Amino acid sequence: MNISAILSPAPKVFLAALLLLASAAFLSAAAVLPAAERGVVGDGETLNTAAIQKLIDEASAQGGGTVVFSAGHYVTGTIQLKDGVTLRLEAGAVLLGSTRAADYRNLDPFTAGDGVPLGYALIVADGAKNVGIEGTGTIDGRGREVKAAQTPYNVRPFLMRWLRCTNVTVKDVQLTNPGAWTLNFFQSHNITVERVTIRTRATGLANNDGIDLDSCDGAVIRDCDIDSGDDALCFKATSPLPSRSITVTNCKLSTKCNGIKLGTESLGGFENISVTGCTLTNIGMAGIALYEVDGGDLRRVSISDITMDGVSVPISIRLGARLKVFRPGDQPKPVGTLRDVTIKNVRATGARMIGLLINGVPGHPVENLTFENIEIAVPGGGTTEQAKIELAEKESAYPEFSMFGRVLPASGIYLRHARDVTFKNVRTTPAQPDARPEKVFLDVEGVTPAAFAPAGVAKN
Repeated sequence: MNISAILSPAPKVFLAALLLLASAAFLSAAAVLPAAERGVVGDGETLNTAAIQKLIDEASAQGGGTVVFSAGHYVTGTIQLKDGVTLRLEAGAVLLGSTRAADYRNLDPFTAGDGVPLGYALIVADGAKNVGIEGTGTIDGRGREVKAAQTPYNVRPFLMRWLRCTNVTVKDVQLTNPGAWTLNFFQSHNITVERVTIRTRATGLANNDGIDLDSCDGAVIRDCDIDSGDDALCFKATSPLPSRSITVTNCKLSTKCNGIKLGTESLGGFENISVTGCTLTNIGMAGIALYEVDGGDLRRVSISDITMDGVSVPISIRLGARLKVFRPGDQPKPVGTLRDVTIKNVRATGARMIGLLINGVPGHPVENLTFENIEIAVPGGGTTEQAKIELAEKESAYPEFSMFGRVLPASGIYLRHARDVTFKNVRTTPAQPDARPEKVFLDVEGVTPAAFAPAGVAKN
């Protein structure tokens, strides 16, 4: 007997709803896929790329699900996450990058700011929605082994790469030994990164940044612990789209390079970015680096409640005119802007050079900067000869804390090509006597309070 044929329309609708719920419940249960029970071998030797990809594809085809890795060592080349799929690494689970270059794919080649071609990745997603990585396990890219197996070293895999994705979550995992950047997002939206531990400093490899957000819109980074060989937190804009609406809270950062960095690659610019409550230790370059050199607009940036110990330059700001593009078809822009920046409640000890190094270029000042409650211990020890140094403009140079040299004509603050700059309770204290002036201001207008400006402020 056909039951549905004798039911009234209302019961038919009710029956359809029950069948739909039952089907959804079945798919939900089926979409939790234990990798070790589905042909993925955790012996540290077997190459599992195809087996892992099959599980990801299956889960996505069912409407989404979780691929679960129990304790073991799982070797893989490039795997691509699809819509609705999360990888969960349980305690003792380690995803190991293959050491063979042929096992990696590059879904979106590009050139980094230093001219290095990049884009290969161990884990990649392109245009995916509702995807992520979770669990207390580890992802180990084995970058040194990947490099050692190549001559020349052309395939340099990122650990994770998220391209044009929406709703991405990475939480709790430990990330180490990438061939290039560790955790990279490009033109992605609604990103959450929390409680992630990154360890790349000891690898001895270059370009192994911690977290990179590139032309992304909407991100939260919180409670992360990063010790990296290159920039720890690095926001980029290698496309004409800006990186914007980003919030960072309560992170621990240590790096051979820059701690909190906006720029180098800065075609699209940066806006509405907040960083607060972070601790920086053993920083090789700048603690806070704000660089706009490729024609974008850097604006509405707020950085507060930052503690630093051991840093070359606590605050480094540069508006420049390098005007580079990073992908075929993109057009160079004219000089951009750097404005509407607030940095407050910063305490830095163990600075190796100067406290604040801030430069625009002739005709293009940095604008509307506020520094409040800043206390920096600087080394001092400068000479009268060093006070006479005149810094080159270097308008088109790669931006870096040391781009003007490591000996500067001021002991505490160097400010050049700037307009409307406010200082509230800003102090730089030298550890030893210094014959240089504390502050050198050149081509500067609108310092508040006016008494903060040194004698002889010049407008070139």
